[in-house]
Amino acid sequence: MTDAPHSVNLEEELAAIWAELLDLAPDAVPTDVSFLRLGGDSVLTVRMSALVRRRLNVVLALSDVRVETTLGQLADLVRRRASDEPMTRTLPLQVARRPDPYAEFPLLPLQQGYFVGQQDGWELSYDSAHYYLDYALRGVDGDEAADALSDAIERLAVHQPTLRARVTAEGRQRVLADGAPRLKVYDLRESTPEDAAAVLAGVRHEMSTHGPDPTSGPGLDIRLTLLPEGEGRLHLGFSLLTFDGWSSGVLSRDLLAYAADWNAVLPPLEVHFGDYVTALADLPKTEAWQADRDWWFSRLDELPLPPALPLAADPKDVRPVTMGNREHRWSAGRWSALRRQCARREVTPSTAMLTAFAIVLARWSGHRRMLLNSLQLNRLPLHPDLHRVVGAFASTMLLPVELVHGATFAELAAAAQKTSGEHAAHNLITGVEVGRELARRRGTWRPVGPVVFQSVLGVDAAMGGRPPEEAGPLGRIIAGDYFHQLRTPQVALEVRCFEIGDEAVAVFSLVDELFEETAVTAAFTEFVALVDDLADGSGWDLVPQLPESADLPEGEDGLRLGRLPEAAPERYSGPPADDLERTVAEAFEELLEVPVLDRGADFFALGGDSLLAVRTVVRLAKEIGVTVPVREFLSDPTVAGVARIARSRMGGS
Repeated sequence: MTDAPHSVNLEEELAAIWAELLDLAPDAVPTDVSFLRLGGDSVLTVRMSALVRRRLNVVLALSDVRVETTLGQLADLVRRRASDEPMTRTLPLQVARRPDPYAEFPLLPLQQGYFVGQQDGWELSYDSAHYYLDYALRGVDGDEAADALSDAIERLAVHQPTLRARVTAEGRQRVLADGAPRLKVYDLRESTPEDAAAVLAGVRHEMSTHGPDPTSGPGLDIRLTLLPEGEGRLHLGFSLLTFDGWSSGVLSRDLLAYAADWNAVLPPLEVHFGDYVTALADLPKTEAWQADRDWWFSRLDELPLPPALPLAADPKDVRPVTMGNREHRWSAGRWSALRRQCARREVTPSTAMLTAFAIVLARWSGHRRMLLNSLQLNRLPLHPDLHRVVGAFASTMLLPVELVHGATFAELAAAAQKTSGEHAAHNLITGVEVGRELARRRGTWRPVGPVVFQSVLGVDAAMGGRPPEEAGPLGRIIAGDYFHQLRTPQVALEVRCFEIGDEAVAVFSLVDELFEETAVTAAFTEFVALVDDLADGSGWDLVPQLPESADLPEGEDGLRLGRLPEAAPERYSGPPADDLERTVAEAFEELLEVPVLDRGADFFALGGDSLLAVRTVVRLAKEIGVTVPVREFLSDPTVAGVARIARSRMGGS
């Protein structure tokens, strides 16, 4: 049983936590005003839960603490948690060090999606799912910087084993005893500005188009460019298979702390990512997980389709190299004004951005009801150290949006926040798992959530403050002078919202080949204008112009996202017809652990998923000497269909 905090002092201790997070005086925190109204947001609730766990020894689930929570409600919740009163969201899982830290462990669902994407399993796939970033350094000690950074990488790989992680050909992961990333240095201190610019452009192109791949090496590619007059740039390539957005922030902070001080010692971590993933193996056995699954699955048939954005090309015919960016930065003053306006209306800045994005999508697509995909931090609070651990914890959440005709922006935002909160409260089953079932019911092999909303606004505060600006021999970090590039499989369009110091940034990352450039430019311009109107207060009470139709009207011509033609499946019946079909049937049986007696048996209807499909492809390649492309396997996943594809690869008919 958890030791209950002293009741008399509980409100004072919680007020001190809120004051620290919100930069307020403890006596200025009332008990009956929401965390949101005082300036908090959904990302800061993560930090709040971590501080409650550390200081009061009380574990709160992510769904326990909402932005609408008041201090009085939080105190009541903490008392009930501390008294071990039964709670519906309690998870009977414990994270502990694994006996063998080098043993293999599974990929989490979103990792599986990225892994299959790297096998060209999906349309809009890339050979590496990764995020590239470089930023400026000033006052670099050119003689010491490389050694300091190399040493920092070595020490960080000991502290954070995920830097030594690898992914196997069959889609599992493990940590090596060695295998830390190696620093690559470009010494351009004696170069002309023209030569330096050419090298920098080449590095950016290479790291943007060829990301780190943990199936063959480290999931982190780190490089340093030394430029004349003490300038430099730090280049970071993060594999999405091994790092999520929160982890990239943790990693950068840890790396710069080591680089700034040869003698720096970080607080040790009691558990690591592999320990967390291993503990989650029992999650589907819990009542809470099963309740979340049932909640989602009971709503699947009512979920809308993605926004029907007009397309210039069918995604299946496009082979993108990188995603294009449209970017806008709001000044410190504008960003501060927007946060104040949001707090007045008890709406998070992330929700305001989401609502503006949905309005733009509605006008662009011609309908008001749509399904979006959102990226979630989703670190279940199973251990106090998990917020300091590097790994691919992130997940997705499908989010239905219906914009009510005639409502003001403030009313639309309030509805979006309510819907988002309700769906996030059922986060134990991931959006990837829900999406698989949705695709099965709809009979589609195309992505069900190709339009994504991602916000990490407030993440610096949730991590305890901004990243360091001084890094010893590396000089001063100029975070606002950056270049970045994203490659995410199955995504046609993604909006990303984040902070750089006191400023806010929004980026449309998209597959340029899919859309008319003028339409994208118009949509992004409209999005920025909507947010600007919110910052000055004029946009909240306006009624946005929206399409009359909730769903795409019948008879709309042309290629539309989410309304694309599906390949007509072949129909097969009877027992396997030859030795090749029998070999395929046996592979299905072994991996799915069910009898396969019909050549028309569908791999996914039998309980398979995309990761098991990759494993089937690997097994068949060993047995028949021919590799069936994953994308072709997924397009006709029957015994006879897979055998037909294999036969064509052998040169037969």
